Amino acid sequence: MQKHVLQKFAAILLIFIFVFSGFTTVFAADTQDETLTKIQEKGVLTVGLSADYPPYEFHQTIDGKDKVVGFDVSIAEKIAKDLDVKLDIKEMNFDSLLGSLKTGKIDMIISGMSPTPERQKEVDFSDPYMFVQQRVVIRKTDKEKFTSVNDFNGIKVGAQKQTTQEELAKNELVGSDVVSLQKVPDLILNLKSNKLDAVVLEGPVAEAYISQDKTLALADIKFVNGSKETAIAMPKGSTALQEKVNASIKDIQDTGLLKKYQNEANKLMFQDGSFYEKYGNYFITGTLITIALAAIGVLCGAILGSLLALMKLAKTRWLRWPAACYIEFVRGTPLLIQIFIVFFGTQIIGMDVSAFVSGCIALSLNSAAYVAEIIRAGISAVNKGQMEAARSLGMTQGASMRYIILPQAVKNILPALGNEFVTVIKESSIVSVIGVTELMFMTGVVQGASFKPFIPLIITSLIYFVLTFSLSRLLGVAERRMRTSD
Repeated sequence: MQKHVLQKFAAILLIFIFVFSGFTTVFAADTQDETLTKIQEKGVLTVGLSADYPPYEFHQTIDGKDKVVGFDVSIAEKIAKDLDVKLDIKEMNFDSLLGSLKTGKIDMIISGMSPTPERQKEVDFSDPYMFVQQRVVIRKTDKEKFTSVNDFNGIKVGAQKQTTQEELAKNELVGSDVVSLQKVPDLILNLKSNKLDAVVLEGPVAEAYISQDKTLALADIKFVNGSKETAIAMPKGSTALQEKVNASIKDIQDTGLLKKYQNEANKLMFQDGSFYEKYGNYFITGTLITIALAAIGVLCGAILGSLLALMKLAKTRWLRWPAACYIEFVRGTPLLIQIFIVFFGTQIIGMDVSAFVSGCIALSLNSAAYVAEIIRAGISAVNKGQMEAARSLGMTQGASMRYIILPQAVKNILPALGNEFVTVIKESSIVSVIGVTELMFMTGVVQGASFKPFIPLIITSLIYFVLTFSLSRLLGVAERRMRTSD
């Protein structure tokens, strides 16, 4: 009897496995075609990249307009043309690209990315479209100092975060102290200012910087695993899209288009013109977007913050506790994490929110917590007798707060609120990590395009100073007028 039951159970289990495997096969087939179908339905191919990596991808002014160019961009244009869709370029930091791909913010990554085993677990890759050697950039004065991988014991070596170069520096430069940064211009700046003694870069990128800066040189270092494949990353299981992309890559290789793309990128890297003529518009655009971010952040933050402050001052617990929890959470977590939560979280729940809108939302939610405490403190600073006197005259709680307490509290709130505006102007630079083209993002763009890592930082610091100093002076004037009006 027991044997018969076991046989029945085994038969049911086999049927279940067979049906489930058939279901997953169908589901997998649907998943494989889903990415390509979505691209074709919307008629747009969204490609993510980090445009601070000439000659792969970088900014350049062409016919008076800012454009992202480079041979990776040319490859993206070729793929979009073959798919008969439009191309949409999304910029962000290199270490944000995989997260954006996995959450559906972008359809593929074309940004000099190597298909490492770790990345292949998370996403699919096309056939390689390029093979490059990794090089070590050093100061020319140290040319004789670094001749083998054994000369780096205790030496600070820079590499871009989450890249093949970072792994090579850790694994093959014996005893090196690896410093990982987000952007290549920052690595070069640290090298030139003696904060780093060497930087590991891809061959074409290293050669581009060497050609523009005579104080730098290439070390005669040969990596064991220095040959790198460069491929296109796509969502896991997007087989149909992968086949289309591989067909485009094969066509590029068979017809010699890659060499043509590289030559075009090299010509665009070194255009004539003064620094201001080529890059002045970047600073202007970045400044305007920074001001817009700060204004929206403080305005929306003030509205939400006022509501939170009143909730925290309420007598009922179910109003006080949510407000207190929100304020403590926001003030107790970094703004960077909040930005990523908004940017990627909105995509996960099905809302395709742009980087700029995500930045505005994150800054507003963050500012609201601080504004709430500013307003709460301003209201609490008003003598309690004022409320008691208003209530004794027959005024309601709401009327007393509106006509008696708040007008007096405003005098304490406005200076602190102005300081919050100044703070948000500076903190808005953090949203550059998700590709918002504010002032700090544009600074990185100019650093990469001009091969001048230091000058753009000086210009940006002066712009920030002018913005914050001017706002501080205006707030000072407003505060003095309020005092004299008393």
